[in-house]
Amino acid sequence: MSKHIEKLKKQLIEISEVVNSFKSEAVQVKIIDKLFDAIVESERGDVDGNELFSKKNRKQRSDYDSENHSFSGRKKPGATKILNQLLSSDFFNIPQSISSIAEFCKEHFNSDFKTSELSGILLKLAKENKLRRERNNDNNRFEYIRA
Repeated sequence: MSKHIEKLKKQLIEISEVVNSFKSEAVQVKIIDKLFDAIVESERGDVDGNELFSKKNRKQRSDYDSENHSFSGRKKPGATKILNQLLSSDFFNIPQSISSIAEFCKEHFNSDFKTSELSGILLKLAKENKLRRERNNDNNRFEYIRA
């Protein structure tokens, strides 16, 4: 087991410079995710080194069922993916508090996000003018609505 960890450490050191050259954290995460998927597939013997990034071996990630607001598949989506999915639906047509968003994610996506996990992503979406961030006069908390 320690040989695998050492091998992984060496590989991460080798690719870290390239990955860190991308300014977007989302791009960095996607690259690492693809690399880990490729490593797992290659260890299973499904692919050889030349086929790791071919279109044929890429996974389809459109597992979102918009009717049921849920994802099918083996891997749960992250907070960013879910919030972007909600952004493309009518969810943000009415003001939503962070706690109501977290509750909705728990009920409909089976993802138990802390409000602190969502707040940074929501702030980023507000700065990108995808959402508006408004203070609720009743409880003095922020709510998010489509911009």
